[in-house]
Amino acid sequence: PAVPGVAMRLAALLAALRPVLPLVLGLSLGCSLSLLRASWSQGGGEEQCPGAVGPPGARGGGARPEAADGRPVPGHEDFKPRIVPYYRDPSKPYKKVLRTRYIQTELGFHERLFVAVLTSKATLNTLAVAVNKTVAHHFPRLLYFTGLRSAKVPHGMVLVAHGDERPIWLMYETMHYIHQHFGSDYDWFYIMQDDTYAQAEQVKALVTHLSINQDVYLGRAEEFIGGDEQARYCHGGFGYLISRSLLLKLHPHLDSCRNEILSVRPDEWLGRCIIDFLGIACVSQLQGQHYHTYELAKNTEPEKEEEEEFQAALAVHPVSDMTMMYRLHKHFSRIQLDRAYQEIQDLQMQIRNLTSLTPAGEGGLTWPVGINAPFLPKSRFEVISWDYFTEQHLFSCPDGSPKCELSGASKADVSEIIESALEQLNSRYQPLLRFSKRQLLNGYRRFDPTRGMEYTLDLLLEAVTQKGHSHVLAKRVSLVRPLSKVEIIPMPYVTEATRVQLVLPLTVQDLDFVANFLDMFAMNTLDTHDNALLTLLFIYHPYDAQRVSQVDVFAGVKAMVGELEKRYAEVKIPWISVKTEVPSQVKLMDIVSKKHPVDTLFFLASVWTEINMEFLNRCRMNTISNWQVFFPVHFQEFNPALVYRGEQTASSSTDFLRDGHFDRHSFAEACFYNSDYMTARTKLAADILDRDEVLESMEVFDVFLHYSGLHLFRAVEPGLVQKYALRSCNPRLSEELYHRCVLSNLEGLASRSHLAMALFEQEQANST
Repeated sequence: PAVPGVAMRLAALLAALRPVLPLVLGLSLGCSLSLLRASWSQGGGEEQCPGAVGPPGARGGGARPEAADGRPVPGHEDFKPRIVPYYRDPSKPYKKVLRTRYIQTELGFHERLFVAVLTSKATLNTLAVAVNKTVAHHFPRLLYFTGLRSAKVPHGMVLVAHGDERPIWLMYETMHYIHQHFGSDYDWFYIMQDDTYAQAEQVKALVTHLSINQDVYLGRAEEFIGGDEQARYCHGGFGYLISRSLLLKLHPHLDSCRNEILSVRPDEWLGRCIIDFLGIACVSQLQGQHYHTYELAKNTEPEKEEEEEFQAALAVHPVSDMTMMYRLHKHFSRIQLDRAYQEIQDLQMQIRNLTSLTPAGEGGLTWPVGINAPFLPKSRFEVISWDYFTEQHLFSCPDGSPKCELSGASKADVSEIIESALEQLNSRYQPLLRFSKRQLLNGYRRFDPTRGMEYTLDLLLEAVTQKGHSHVLAKRVSLVRPLSKVEIIPMPYVTEATRVQLVLPLTVQDLDFVANFLDMFAMNTLDTHDNALLTLLFIYHPYDAQRVSQVDVFAGVKAMVGELEKRYAEVKIPWISVKTEVPSQVKLMDIVSKKHPVDTLFFLASVWTEINMEFLNRCRMNTISNWQVFFPVHFQEFNPALVYRGEQTASSSTDFLRDGHFDRHSFAEACFYNSDYMTARTKLAADILDRDEVLESMEVFDVFLHYSGLHLFRAVEPGLVQKYALRSCNPRLSEELYHRCVLSNLEGLASRSHLAMALFEQEQANST
């Protein structure tokens, strides 16, 4: 009787352990294999591979040779990382380490490709201009080099004039200039003539497949006349590629080459210099990459040229005139476009074939194939609205009006979309049917940030059959203009160490808010030792200016400034007094601009602004001298009497954003450099002559918008928060400025829901 009981208990124990049996077996197997591997490694420690050379105990193949002091032998790239412990001498004062802003700079990365184009007096305004209009914008950096003195530079070109038209001297000066100014910034240097057509995309693709650690002299290899058959130079007419390492090694020998090597052709001179001093000859093939060229014959028709050598050429030479340059560019652009379309079709076919194997099946196939699916809103607040349009009008206007004329870029966009729709319909149904447009009945478009611009068109079409019969029908088509490759726009380098000069205009109506402004300025800039200064601009009415000796309306503000200067001994807060009835922002800025250096970074503030370090840093980063000015859109709090209606107000000033909105009608805050303002102001003065009354209808924003070629960066600024205050709108200003001030006050009262609730409570109170 006891045996069955034991068996039952054993079966119950096995059933309980069954879920963990795979884990136990896996751990046991792993431990066994690790022990076996450790024993094999220890057993082979004193043995050498057959054929190994060296003393007993030396490391086997694949190990990195080391010198006696433990350092790696030069020439081996199998580096091992070494951790350097941080140690700071306690006897020395601590010094803050300034690091670069971008990791690319700190790691020593270089740009990929620099292009130099050699031109002359006869071809500067012809072939060089053609090169600039065809392929220059495809290269990341391109400069033109000539031997002319004080040459007139065509528009849109960067020209380096050496002042000597001798070909050898031009080549010598060009190589010296490239090394001096760009030798430490780029990995590859492509040198070509202005009578050469180079396929920019193919050249850029070529350098991405080459190793930057080798000395590369790549081009169309040619033999020297009467020289050694093994020594070859790169023909300058077809362009040639030089690596950075080769340029660095060549530069010390350029002077010797100039004095010792005699040659008529600059490309032969450079090739002989590289061969004699570095022992490197030109090659047309390297690391599996071929440098294909094509010699263009006279009276060649690029459109009819079908040779495989011509189709695969990276460089074509010689190009006789500008027309031939443009024809070559059109032909090779068509070839690249056809290749891109074919590649898109192949990828779409692969996506269709693989979609059936996915969990979603063919139902998960999006349209167009390969483009992201439309954005799916999670709530009604995320729904992307459609804009309605016809061929003449747009019913969603930028200024908020319900209807406006379709013009400019929008008109061109609609016309192109209609033409594209007809082209797609005809390509699908021809030769059975041929469509022509009668009318656009309805048009809808919206921008989907996940995929691009979407269009839905209701077209009234006339369809003609092969027999000539016609029929009018309405057809709805959908089109997508997908987002293309994202491009990073290069911007000049800026830092957060720039001093910011705050300018605060004050009127009599602003006196109640000055104390809070000065308190925030002291707490967020003076206490934190931020690199920021403050200048006050006292705007006196003519009546107050006459009585300033008896009663100074700004006496209280001046007293507060004195207290700040006593509390912070190293701080001085100057003020400027101005007498005017119409406080024009431009006239006031003219006065301030003359009293500061040209490199001053101004922040034009308002008395309701709460200064903080976060915004000042963004002001420094978003304002770039001779490039960009910054006009932030501050966050305006609503009227607490309407928002809270006697309830508890906002919890604290540390809330990220309280109840309010971004005031897009206000342009009172601005960040810009004094030099940029002075340049734009000079153009404005030449335009208006002596009509100073025009300045009363303008703001600083208008000056930069109409009289400077700078980028105007207008963006919402969550770090710039203003408490609610009813602004006083001066009726003596222009109608537009007064209207914007009134709209800012009205929209700053409360949101629509708060206003509706206030009206509802008022109606209830009136009814009772």
